[in-house]
Amino acid sequence: MRKKVTLKQLAKELNLSISTVSKSLKNDSEISEKTINRVHELANFYNYKPNALAVSLKSNKTNTIGVLLPEILNHFFAKVLFGIEQEASQKGYKIVTCITNESYQKEVEYVEMLNYSSVDGFILALSQETQVLNKLDHFKELKRDNVPIVMFDRVSEEIDCDKVIVDDKHASKTAIQHLIKTGCKKIAVISTIFDLSVGKLRIEGAREVVSAHEEVSLIELPITNVETEEKEIESFLKKNKIDAVLGLDETAAAVAINMSNKLGYKIPKEISVIGFTDGLLSKHSYPKLSTVSQHAEDLGAKAARMLLDRLESTSEEKYQPTTEIVKTSLILRDSTN
Repeated sequence: MRKKVTLKQLAKELNLSISTVSKSLKNDSEISEKTINRVHELANFYNYKPNALAVSLKSNKTNTIGVLLPEILNHFFAKVLFGIEQEASQKGYKIVTCITNESYQKEVEYVEMLNYSSVDGFILALSQETQVLNKLDHFKELKRDNVPIVMFDRVSEEIDCDKVIVDDKHASKTAIQHLIKTGCKKIAVISTIFDLSVGKLRIEGAREVVSAHEEVSLIELPITNVETEEKEIESFLKKNKIDAVLGLDETAAAVAINMSNKLGYKIPKEISVIGFTDGLLSKHSYPKLSTVSQHAEDLGAKAARMLLDRLESTSEEKYQPTTEIVKTSLILRDSTN
């Protein structure tokens, strides 16, 4: 007797995506006749039968939301997830969370898995690798299937869907303006996220402010390897005479404080430091870190409300995607004057 196979096993043997195999079994017009024939041939060979529960779930609402996060150790994403779960729970929805660990391939696999598992919609932030490669076919496929998506924080303008973003450019401007106002003239911008959409907006804001002040200079330090972050920042501080640091992520700012302390600089008298994300590192660094709060929990709740409104809407009007902007707050602590 031949073994029973799953859709995933068929996809693996055929070297196709789960979604393509599923559509082929339904003779979907999007799939080529050659591929459809290959899929049916293998399915017949194994006497494949669709899982009755999966078929039932696919045709009905499951009250389940798929959430994709680039990482979970980051305080910002952890708080966003808390906001999503709280809002979803109040409306009777469950969430299934997958962590891509900044990997494009994992992101693709999780999208396929969750979609086949019949989540009603997705809330997600793009992985770093996806943004660098700019490969978005897995999300375009969801849109073709009319699966609702809400992107937050790390988003792509190429995907026509609801979005919740932070006013990153304005936030960076506000931080740099405060540093200049307090007398800083040689400002370093340090981060591991220069190549992400949010990082690009933050550095753009910093550059715009500094360009309007002839007496102020900006030095940029992009960190490409988090494993060597401490050494790179320490070396940078030894080689460059600066009086302020804007860390575009919380870790960069916290490490800048630690390395400044190690090298004997007085904070904020000699070097002022501002970071992003009002997390545990900000509150427990020494001195405590001035930071840009992105109100992550509120952002997560807002993203969940947007998706749930879409899922529960009975309107016959054509859907128009919207983008909501979450305002940030500059929280001043002991690392700045």
